[in-house]
Amino acid sequence: MASNFLNSEVHRMSPTIRLLHEFTGEYTVDSVCDVACGAGHLAISFHERAQRLVGVDPSPNMLSAFINQAREKGVEAERIESSAERIPLPDDSFDLVVSRLAPHHFEDIGRAVKEMGRLARPGGRVAVIDLEGYENPDIDEFNHTLEVLHDPTHVRSYRASQWKQFFVDAGLDILKVQSGLYERPSGVSVRRWCEIASSGEEAERKIQEELRKAPKHFLDAMGIDERDGTFYMPIRTVLIMGQKLGN
Repeated sequence: MASNFLNSEVHRMSPTIRLLHEFTGEYTVDSVCDVACGAGHLAISFHERAQRLVGVDPSPNMLSAFINQAREKGVEAERIESSAERIPLPDDSFDLVVSRLAPHHFEDIGRAVKEMGRLARPGGRVAVIDLEGYENPDIDEFNHTLEVLHDPTHVRSYRASQWKQFFVDAGLDILKVQSGLYERPSGVSVRRWCEIASSGEEAERKIQEELRKAPKHFLDAMGIDERDGTFYMPIRTVLIMGQKLGN
């Protein structure tokens, strides 16, 4: 899985990573903490701006992939083996705390966002890029069905309105919210989507079956395209950035 994430075209680079750099362009980023970093693509994208890169993840293999990738860039990064809900790092430690394509796995999303806020220095930024849920409850439930088939560890894709509340509850002043973004605008085939997550052939078959019988307006709303008998998933996401209150 660590190798899959390291080499995944969905995880390596995307319009949302570029957008986050745009949003932080005039902000000094000397230290970055990437929570549930996986192979660390988001943290490492800041390697030319930040002096300190720290990856937090519960998986030793993911952390190894992060460290190795950082070294290939000539960067000495730090690794912390930990869940997102209780991170053994001091308060007020980072200019920027981020998490990408991971919070939908968190067992306690509210607590995890508060931890991210705790790690940011006063005036620092917290940014999340994650799978986005849908305001339409029927489409949201259909999307949830697909996501759980794709990865049984999926907890929930949260709506933009929910993310705003998570940030407010964590004492963060919301600076930016961009909804309806795509990690892979041209789409990734269902087969490739399942390969990245090691979903298995049975899960892939069930996902294809669900998509074939889905109402067309569901697929249109989700940006899912069918070309030559294959469905392509654009990986819809939301980007939210907040600032920690204080001097």
